Amino acid sequence: MRSRPASGPHSSFLPPGEPGSGGGAAAVAEEAGAGGTVPGSVFGVGGGGRGSTVIKPGLDGAGEAMASAELQGKYQKLAQEYSKLRAQNQVLKKGVVDEQANSAALKEQLKMKDQSLRKLQQEMDSLTFRNLQLAKRVELLQDELAVSEPRGKKNKKSGESASQLSQEQKSVFDEDLQKKIEENERLHIQFFEADEQHKHVEAELRSQLAALETEAAQHQAVVDGLTRKYMETIEKLQNDKAKLEVKSQTLEKEAKECRLRTEECQLQLKNLHEDLSGRLEESLSIINEKVPFNDTKYSHYNALNVPLHNRRHQLKMRDIAGQALAFVQDLVKSLLNFHTYTEQRIQIFPIDSAIDTISPLNQKFSHYLHENASYVRPLEEGMLHLFESITEDTITVLETTVKLKIFSEHLTSYICFLRKILPYQLKSLEEECESSLCTSALRARNLELSQDMKKMTAVFEKLQTYVSLLALPSTEPDGLLRTNYSSVLTNVGAALHGFHDVMKDISKHYNQKATIEHELPTATQKLITTNDCILSSVVALTNGAGKIASFFSNNVDYFIASLSYGPKAASGFISPLSAECMLQYKKKAAAYMKALRKPLLESVPYEEALANRRILLSSTESREGLAQQVQQSLEKISKLEQEKEHWMLEAQLAKIKLEKENQRIADKLKSTSSGQVGGPTQEHAAAAVVSAAGQEEASTKSVTEPLHSTSLVPDVESREDLIKNHYMTRIVELTSQLQLADSKSVHFYAECRALSKRLALAEKSKEALTEEMKVASQSISRLQDELTTTKRSYEDQLSMMSDHLCSMNETLSKQREEIDTLKMSNKSCYCCTELQGQDPSSSAGCPQEAGVLSDLVH
Repeated sequence: MRSRPASGPHSSFLPPGEPGSGGGAAAVAEEAGAGGTVPGSVFGVGGGGRGSTVIKPGLDGAGEAMASAELQGKYQKLAQEYSKLRAQNQVLKKGVVDEQANSAALKEQLKMKDQSLRKLQQEMDSLTFRNLQLAKRVELLQDELAVSEPRGKKNKKSGESASQLSQEQKSVFDEDLQKKIEENERLHIQFFEADEQHKHVEAELRSQLAALETEAAQHQAVVDGLTRKYMETIEKLQNDKAKLEVKSQTLEKEAKECRLRTEECQLQLKNLHEDLSGRLEESLSIINEKVPFNDTKYSHYNALNVPLHNRRHQLKMRDIAGQALAFVQDLVKSLLNFHTYTEQRIQIFPIDSAIDTISPLNQKFSHYLHENASYVRPLEEGMLHLFESITEDTITVLETTVKLKIFSEHLTSYICFLRKILPYQLKSLEEECESSLCTSALRARNLELSQDMKKMTAVFEKLQTYVSLLALPSTEPDGLLRTNYSSVLTNVGAALHGFHDVMKDISKHYNQKATIEHELPTATQKLITTNDCILSSVVALTNGAGKIASFFSNNVDYFIASLSYGPKAASGFISPLSAECMLQYKKKAAAYMKALRKPLLESVPYEEALANRRILLSSTESREGLAQQVQQSLEKISKLEQEKEHWMLEAQLAKIKLEKENQRIADKLKSTSSGQVGGPTQEHAAAAVVSAAGQEEASTKSVTEPLHSTSLVPDVESREDLIKNHYMTRIVELTSQLQLADSKSVHFYAECRALSKRLALAEKSKEALTEEMKVASQSISRLQDELTTTKRSYEDQLSMMSDHLCSMNETLSKQREEIDTLKMSNKSCYCCTELQGQDPSSSAGCPQEAGVLSDLVH
């Protein structure tokens, strides 16, 4: 069995009292002094488990406090974990020591058993040897006895004494042999028992040894795992420590920068304070000297001040109100269609009212849905009144928008209508689920639609709550605080987005429901058409809700910013009464300013005169253009007169034809009717001619005329005429619907073609731009290559020039030295010639100078 040494990599985990631990802090200190890594130093734990946290100075303020608190908390957690792991390690060490002691005792017992086994083996060997000797001796004695027996027979008489002696010896030998045999048998039995006992003890000891070895291996694996875990924890903590040190350094740098910034800000604040204090003193002195009284003392009087007229603000508000009116109109139209088509669907599915009677619940629901226009139309009217109340001359804030209350009341009535129809709608969906035609998928879609309808009613209630809150400032002064305006507007935008999400869910689920219903074998064309109409109205509702939500989200910042628009030097309008008084004062002020204006004499404005002067300067071109315009206008007038004459002739011809047709009809009626009916028929024909002459279109006359004439014919003809008129009106309606569908299809086709053309142009522009980008990138790379080559060539040239300059400087310095030497030699030669009395101009006296000059010349 392996035994772990007391000192090693794990000796720092031993408690202070155990051997090999080095006495807690002393061992840690020794290891630290030896250059080893001490786990306790990372945790901040010395001998005895006490934590010592080291925090570097330099951080101050909130950042230092947060960093130190975070480090302290981490170190405390790590110390607690370390103490727990240390206690577990001590228990494991104690178990390992006990097992080691047990294994040592078992080893001693095994040694003793081995020794006793060896002794018994030696005894057995000696007994075997003695047994062999005795066996040999018995054989020898038997041989001697066999040899002595025939002799005894021959000399029986002569050797009676000898036989008696041999008989006694034989008996002695037999007794001795019997004893040896018994002793040998007893020794064999003892040896066998000892051998069996030894084998049994050895097997037990070996099993115990194997169990102890497995336990020791398990304990060693646990110790190795804990050691590995400790080392990983130590490495992780070291990395965390390094990161925290880096972070602390960065925080120190940031703290220094913040100190510098705060100092700069303090200096700027000081300068601003000095500047503002000087301005305040100046303003106070001006106010005390110039202003006789303070008219901004009372805020409720300041609310009556007429603010500056912001025409741009009013135009923007009117524009926004116009957009909101258009969106509300689209939404009202979609809601009307949705409720109307829902009513038609109830009459068709699950029971067709033309075949069988629908349930009382659906009858009541249909009756309520039939009244939807009386609740939905007022929404559009309320929004129209609100739009008309926002003009260029008014001031639009929440306190002055009185018409918003009317819109809120209409919205409340519509919410009541939704609450009234919601239970019937849910019960109607449940009735559809209970019918035999409803499948499981259709039942699931109906349940989803019922949840969506509940959500839709809840969203409308939420929206109505916020709209009523926005309408409070114009009616009740204390109904809503100005500080809550922005939050209410934000909540309105959130409610509109929620309405859009709910409508998207309704559109998705109803589309799935319609798809499932169209696949049913009992689905009629009327049901399919109604479902398509409902789906189109739901899609229109979804689009309208999305447009309103995006519109409000885009303008909510402007709404919040425009709330501060109001009287100057006041917090705003205190009550709707003050706002109304302010508007009256504004009208009076505008009227007063208008009365002060004096009418100016009629004259040509300066800008118009300048424009006329420019026109006169370019008179030739303007005359030609005006002449062409006049000529074109005359041609148009002549064409229009010709067309007028043509159409007048056509009208006269049509009138004559109409009179002839009326005369023919009158003659036919005379021939077919009795004498009593003849007179009124002629009168009616004359009246029809007179009324037809006053009409503009002949189609209307041809349709309405038989209706008047059939009142004088028998019942059969009147019935046929009624049927004919009914089918004619139906044909006209279908024709108009077909034309509308054709126009829509043409419009969509043109729009698709335009979009495809735009897409093709966009792709072409994209390809052109990609080509340009490629060309530009190639040119950029080429220019960069040229730049690098030119730069390299310039650098080479500069290096060559610098080398050339260095060589030239060296040659110039050498020449200067040679010139100096020549000058010095020339002076010395001149002195020598003076001393010798020779001519200084001759060069014979100085051959060295002559040689140097020749070298210079060369």
